[in-house]
Amino acid sequence: MSWLRPLGSSGLQVSALGLGTVKLGRNSALRYPRPFELPDERAAGALLDRARDLGINLLDTAPAYGASEERLGRLLRNRQGQWLLCTKVGEEFADGRSRFDFSPQHTRRSVERSLRRLGVEVIDILLVHSNGEDERIIEQCGTLQAMAELKTRGLVRAVGMSTKSVAGGLRAASLCDVVMLAYNPRQRAEAAVLEACAAAGCGALVKKVLASGHLPAGREQGFLRDSLGLALRHPGTSAALVGTLSPDHLAENVAIAREITG
Repeated sequence: MSWLRPLGSSGLQVSALGLGTVKLGRNSALRYPRPFELPDERAAGALLDRARDLGINLLDTAPAYGASEERLGRLLRNRQGQWLLCTKVGEEFADGRSRFDFSPQHTRRSVERSLRRLGVEVIDILLVHSNGEDERIIEQCGTLQAMAELKTRGLVRAVGMSTKSVAGGLRAASLCDVVMLAYNPRQRAEAAVLEACAAAGCGALVKKVLASGHLPAGREQGFLRDSLGLALRHPGTSAALVGTLSPDHLAENVAIAREITG
C-alpha cells in the first residue's frame, strides 16, 4: 500500500484520502448527525490549504452540493493544477429537494456548467450521481454514453458512477473507469463491488467511509481507525473520501490513514 495510488487504469494518481466538499456548499436535507454552518471564505480556504499540506490531492464535489463547485472555483483559482477534481451529473438540489435528470442533453449541459464553475478546461473525474436506479440509468438513459463522448472530446479524463446498489456497482465496474461506493464497518455488502473493481482494473472511491459522521458513542476513535483500515486495506480501494470542516479532524484522519498505508 502507498499514499498515492493509481485510480484503476485511468492514468490518474490519487491520494489515499480525498476530501468531500458538500459541507462547503450545502447544509440542508443532509443525513449528518448534527447541523452545521457553512464556512466563510477564509475558513474554507484554510481547510483546503491544510488538505494540500497534508498531501491530499483529490476533492469531491457535485452540482447537488449547493454552492460547492462555485466556491471551489474561486478558492482554487490559479491552483487547480495542484488538485484532481471529481464532480457529478444527474442530480440537482434546489428549494430543499433533489431532482434527477440523466438524459444525454442534461449531462452535456451539466458538464459545461461545472467546467465554468470550477474554472477548469478539463474535469478529472466525472461520475453519475445515482438516485438508486443504477441499472436503469446504465441500461436505458444514455448517460454513460454521453460521458464517454465528453471524454473523447477531451473535456473529461475519467468517467464512472456513484452507485447505490451492489448490482449497479458490479455493472458499473465492468463499464467504467471509476466507481464510487459505500463501504464501512456497518455497510459491507459493497465489498463485492470493490473486488470487481480490482479484477477489472477499475478505480474505486469509497464514500460514507465514516458512516456520514454517525460514530458510535464512546468509541469514536476506534470506529474511525477501524473504518479507515477497512477501506484502505482493501486491494480494490483507490481512495477513501472524508468530509469535515475541521482542519484538525482532517489532520487526524490523515495521520491514521498514513499509518495504515505505511
